[in-house]
Amino acid sequence: MIRSEVPLKRLVDPYRPITYGIVQAGPDTPGGTPYIRPADMTPNAGVLDPESLLRTTLTIADSYRRSTIRDGDLVVSIGPSFGKVMIVPPALAGANLTQGTARVAPGPNVEARFLYWALQSAIAVKFWESSVGGATFRALNLEPLSRTPVALMDLGEQRRIADFLDSEVSRLDELSALRLKQLATLSEYLLCAVSSIADGARDVPMVRLGYLAKVQSGITVDSSRDLSGDVVRRPYLRVANVQEGFVALDSVTEVTVPRQMAAVSTLRPGDVLMTEGGDLDKLGRGTVWRGELFDCLHQNHVFAVRPDPRKLDPDYLALLTRSTHARSHFESTGVRTTNLASTSSSKIRDLRVPLVDLEEQRVTVRRINAEVEKIAALRRALTDQLSLISERRQAMVTVAVTGQLDVSTARGADLS
Repeated sequence: MIRSEVPLKRLVDPYRPITYGIVQAGPDTPGGTPYIRPADMTPNAGVLDPESLLRTTLTIADSYRRSTIRDGDLVVSIGPSFGKVMIVPPALAGANLTQGTARVAPGPNVEARFLYWALQSAIAVKFWESSVGGATFRALNLEPLSRTPVALMDLGEQRRIADFLDSEVSRLDELSALRLKQLATLSEYLLCAVSSIADGARDVPMVRLGYLAKVQSGITVDSSRDLSGDVVRRPYLRVANVQEGFVALDSVTEVTVPRQMAAVSTLRPGDVLMTEGGDLDKLGRGTVWRGELFDCLHQNHVFAVRPDPRKLDPDYLALLTRSTHARSHFESTGVRTTNLASTSSSKIRDLRVPLVDLEEQRVTVRRINAEVEKIAALRRALTDQLSLISERRQAMVTVAVTGQLDVSTARGADLS
């Protein structure tokens, strides 16, 4: 039976109400007061690195002393990544918060660890999701946060539930960490499998891609372009559509351009799509276009590499772009900015291709694809397990903090 619920504000220290922190922290100040941002918080485990927290001046911190945090307080992220929760450790006592986080100081008859778990229950999460405001900047305001429903129970029961969840959830978290480690290992295996396309061809000629394929540029979208003449409206691919190993067609934009322009930027089956910009590790990412959309165009930030069918197999080239050989080429030649990187058609043409005959290329593709499919199946299985662990974790937390589970007899029980 679910216990009666009270709003979160009934369970906090009456002298230290729920509040957010510093609105304008100013530049990072060595020797100043550290403060916590949503970006510093892990989903449910604290801060990423206390030593890396930004600091504000003592003057600014003093003006916001109402939101100074103490050992045992809770911090809840209320910005775009709302819902992350942590208990303040002794090392962070005296620190402060930013506007994107809120302090929740437990009252005298409230166990901080119980509140920590209660704010991770499905009840709290669903309440927050229904209360967030903002279209582009989604945030949880203090008023709905203060109304978050929490089951009311005595301090002794709160502690028993917290002890149970501390133990049982840690087992699930350890299992999740193991699955994540296995996924990372599979990613390494995948890279090794794909990289064998170049590693196993050390004694064959390395030929410049420009000698084996044509690089076609795409459409530049220009709202001021004159469209009064002979024009066509066609679907066209953007960088977001070109993923590793497949083309995502769930959201395809259409563009109206002169017919002559469309003629020189139309994709053909067998073209290898390679991205011009984005994250450094995605430069030159190659995916084979198989004619999924008729007369499809491509954005100028996506190059269409058209292999000479007498010399180069498209799937061979696409696999090569995922190898350490190609990644080293694009990462070393890419132009980097603060958050992004870009390549160019000339650098794509400069990629060296281990050139074996067409039949050997196709044999290599079949061999590597067989390995890739096995690894992909294992990755799907591990991802499914992670989802189930996450669901079980929240289910366990929810039934425990709402009093639906007798934690004195449920340790190690099956909650499925």
